[in-house]
Amino acid sequence: METFNSSDLNFSNSAISHFKNVLKQRGKGKGIKLGIKEAGCSGYEYTFDFVDEVIDDYKIFEVSGCKVFVDSNSFSFLKGSLIDYTDDGLNKGIKFVNPNAKAVCGCGESFTL
Repeated sequence: METFNSSDLNFSNSAISHFKNVLKQRGKGKGIKLGIKEAGCSGYEYTFDFVDEVIDDYKIFEVSGCKVFVDSNSFSFLKGSLIDYTDDGLNKGIKFVNPNAKAVCGCGESFTL
């Protein structure tokens, strides 16, 4: 990761590499969509999906040829976050370092604002 911007989204090289790999395995799609929804034991959880059709309210981040889409509502909760991918033995996956989260549940799957 070259720079960190507190008013934008920040992606590690490993996260972008992971997103590119899953898109390649899928064989289609314009990019990855990140978002949040009300759920989980702490109130909100992160969501992931593939984007096949671009919708007007998406903010688009392009990093190293990979497009990441975030809807406007979710962006207000994610602004300033670092999206990382960790691979630590059996524990691997996308990790959010979100400065807007006030607390994270014990399993790390949900958060409060």
